Amino acid sequence: MSFQAYLDTIEDKTGLTPRQLVDLAKERGFDAPDTKAGAILAWLKEDHGLGRGHGMALVHVIKKGPKIDAGHVGTTGSHRDESATLWLDGKATRP
Repeated sequence: MSFQAYLDTIEDKTGLTPRQLVDLAKERGFDAPDTKAGAILAWLKEDHGLGRGHGMALVHVIKKGPKIDAGHVGTTGSHRDESATLWLDGKATRP
């Protein structure tokens, strides 16, 4: 599953765009440099019903932003993405 596909599934599961979840995380201080992934994962599971795999995709975006390693962009593997920049504003608005 591509990184973007994880984010799209998160939107399907929660009804919130990845950007909305990032904003909620920031309101709670989860974007602080010393925040551990475990704290974010616990919040995502408790409040939004997300498991570890989907949660870790969101942890990356919360902590590091929408840029991902270009190593999988344009490849044919199962984790391929079309762009090194993830779309956070919802599937319906993706160009």
